[in-house]
Amino acid sequence: MGWVLSDGDRAERFLALTGLTPDELRERLGDPAMLGAVLDFLANHEADLVNAAFALDISPETIVAARKELS
Repeated sequence: MGWVLSDGDRAERFLALTGLTPDELRERLGDPAMLGAVLDFLANHEADLVNAAFALDISPETIVAARKELS
């Protein structure tokens, strides 16, 4: 979540695609569905997926696997 929100344009795109407001996002930070939405956001945009994985020092496959675990 932190990586997604660390860039203003990316954060705005995330909010626009999910329909969330910043307040809703703050209220639901620990919600598994919210975490799934973040992982979906990353998995559905390859450039973000690869860049997030690099920044977090994990493989893109690890992010995709985490999403599957939440399902």
